[in-house]
Amino acid sequence: MEPFRVDVADADLDDLRRRLRDTRWPAAAPRPGWDTGVPLEWLRDVCDHWATAYDWRTEGEARLNAFEQVRTTIDGVAIHFLHVRAPRDDALPIVMTHGWPGSVFEFLDVIGPLAESFHLVVPSLPGYGFSDQPSEPGWGAARTARAWTQLMASLGYDRYGAQGGDWGSMVTTVIGTIDPDHCTGIHLNMAIAGPSGDDDLTESEQRALADMKRYNDVDSGYMKLQSTRPQTLAYALTDSPAGQAAWILEKFWSWVDHDGDPRSVIPVDRLLDNVTLYWLTRTAGSSARMYQETMGAGDLGPGGAVAVPTGVTVFPGEIFRPSRRWAERRYPHLVHFTEQPRGGHFAAFEQPDLFVDDVRTFFSSLA
Repeated sequence: MEPFRVDVADADLDDLRRRLRDTRWPAAAPRPGWDTGVPLEWLRDVCDHWATAYDWRTEGEARLNAFEQVRTTIDGVAIHFLHVRAPRDDALPIVMTHGWPGSVFEFLDVIGPLAESFHLVVPSLPGYGFSDQPSEPGWGAARTARAWTQLMASLGYDRYGAQGGDWGSMVTTVIGTIDPDHCTGIHLNMAIAGPSGDDDLTESEQRALADMKRYNDVDSGYMKLQSTRPQTLAYALTDSPAGQAAWILEKFWSWVDHDGDPRSVIPVDRLLDNVTLYWLTRTAGSSARMYQETMGAGDLGPGGAVAVPTGVTVFPGEIFRPSRRWAERRYPHLVHFTEQPRGGHFAAFEQPDLFVDDVRTFFSSLA
């Protein structure tokens, strides 16, 4: 276990601002709005703010350095994580896992309230943020889950909970399957579960399936590319901060529950904390490889029913929105199910109060 503190070189920040100033912009799309992707003027406005007003030192870097950070090597890969302890030594530990295109920044606003009751371990996925980029194949969701069980054991936590959304949901589900002797329960804000062939669908279930079809039809191209050719994508995104921003922020526009602009829900500096982290760590390619290593290589875990108590919260702007009966088939020990009034895919980022209340309620019931 090595203490870690973020200290990015000045030359890297100077290079970022230079590249933003020198961006070679494409022509605007003939269709208005977001139908063809990120609108030119919207992205130019964000990148101008990034180059002239955003300050990584006082924003992203200072916010991370406000917490205890550690790096430790598991299965040959150094893993970066935040470790925040509750006032009570006997508090339940929770490992919280982000997804793509997120990072540990998603959780910074919920750590304080949750750490009043729980010890928190918040790792960066392998190939993300300040974790190492794996130099060998095989680091999909299941291998990451196994690494997290080792991480919790190495910290001396014999009993713990796990929480996640996006890739974090898959990692957390695997943890609940493979480590029931130590994992006391899992909480998901993106449970992946669907209907059986003979379901008489409710209106809510029909809407969820219609939205899922729309995602498959017009919103999932990134997933196909990242699960088949992540290295090709890496060259463009690692060389162009505007390209990296567009690739990430298009998903925030699509998946945040907002009124037309994700900046109305997540302030632009918070969005840029996340984008800047990807840029400075050059993890466009290594983060995308999670798709290839999990979906292409089949590293999905053992499957089967999850053997531990499960909590699921459904936000209305989420990509996958299972009904309770769908979730119960995948998670037969479902003991907590809520449907939130607002919020989307980046739940902790978008609606920290709702997220904290739901996570606290579920894990407190297991104490």
